[in-house]
Amino acid sequence: MSIIAAFAVPHPPLIVPEVGGGKESAVQATIDSYHAVARRIAQIRPQTIFLISPHATSYADYIHISPGDSASGSLSKFGAPKVYTVKYDAPLAQEISLLCGGEDFPAGTLGEREPSLDHGALVPLYFINRYFTDYQLVRCAVSGLSRREHYRFGMLVRKAAQQLGRDTVIVASGDLSHRTAADGPYGFMPEGPELDRQLVEIMRLGNFGDFFSLDPALVEKGAECGLKAFIIMAGALDGRKVGTDFYSYEGVTGVGYALCGFTDEGEDSARKFLAYEEESNRRRIQNMRLEESIYVRLAREALEGYIKDGALPPLPQNLPPELSQHSAGVFVSLKKHGQLRGCIGTIEPTQVDIAAEIRQNAVSSGTRDPRFSTVTEEELPELVYNVDVLSPAVPCQKNELDVRRYGVIVSSGVKRGLLLPDLDGIDTAEQQIEIACRKAGINRHEKYHLERFEVVRHI
Repeated sequence: MSIIAAFAVPHPPLIVPEVGGGKESAVQATIDSYHAVARRIAQIRPQTIFLISPHATSYADYIHISPGDSASGSLSKFGAPKVYTVKYDAPLAQEISLLCGGEDFPAGTLGEREPSLDHGALVPLYFINRYFTDYQLVRCAVSGLSRREHYRFGMLVRKAAQQLGRDTVIVASGDLSHRTAADGPYGFMPEGPELDRQLVEIMRLGNFGDFFSLDPALVEKGAECGLKAFIIMAGALDGRKVGTDFYSYEGVTGVGYALCGFTDEGEDSARKFLAYEEESNRRRIQNMRLEESIYVRLAREALEGYIKDGALPPLPQNLPPELSQHSAGVFVSLKKHGQLRGCIGTIEPTQVDIAAEIRQNAVSSGTRDPRFSTVTEEELPELVYNVDVLSPAVPCQKNELDVRRYGVIVSSGVKRGLLLPDLDGIDTAEQQIEIACRKAGINRHEKYHLERFEVVRHI
């Protein structure tokens, strides 16, 4: 055996009586379900609990596993000073790190910033420890990596547990949407209840492959907490038939709380969701490239040629006049697995024509965006390209902006920040201006000037 069972659970400190002080009764179904989950774990008696917390040490490009032999923590910042101490399963943490290193996967025990147990770990352990304490713990965080990478990490966790012969239970700690009610701590967005509905459906049916197809805009606007923790859990059960026990869902406090258990019931080749997702994505990109515009083809071939050969390939013959006889500012965006992988552009033309502008900015997006490492040759088949050709910018007032139609340029002295139009998660001119100011290093209290522009987006 390795992964015997897994549980998706929330972590509101409110449900710990020492914190709630009686107010916890508002989510009694969540509390009752937590006791049921804890009793089930006590029946299993795992050697190790692998706990995933979104509030542990986290990085954009690295999944952190807590190092050491033990850790302590309390909910003192929530008014409950009792200290809890756990023993870590250091050999399993090390085995996972070694496996990740051997597969060039960015995860391990480096870079611990805060060794204390966080509330994402303490709330589940509060309930588990009431029924069962004879276990060791491995705690890991989530990261800015893609959903697929988190799923793959879960697969490596399972492999490590198998190699060490550990009977292991996964606890994926995470709330659902934080925007389910107007009187909640984060306000209401219509995407909040819809995100919770979809997540609950995935859990009830055990359809882990649907985690990959959740709309990124829905996830962003719904302000979820636990999605990537649940995806690591799902990866640890890849290729396994699961029995599902859905305990409860509540969203009465403005935050969604769900508890669901999954029991390993043996091999099931039809549930290799990562392999299926990768094949589907490969076919989708192939079909996109059959229909891609000449603008996108110029960008793709420029970056591919530069990465593979260190030089730009020759320009295609007989380019249309709009590419060879006109100049404009151009932005080239790269996405991988639905996440940004690079974006560089020019507000005004710097090259002789639009074709040259596209090629220059495509190479820059893949090799010079300071937010990302240089694109590798292995990544090239997975990249999706957008090319935005900018119209000349004109001065405007804030009330003349439309986030779907216009991009914005914010200027203050020599500082200048730009944001393209029609971006996921950007719904108001205020958001648009705020982000453009932040990109330029402009303090919102500084005097600044606004310009707007339109783009023609090519895919």
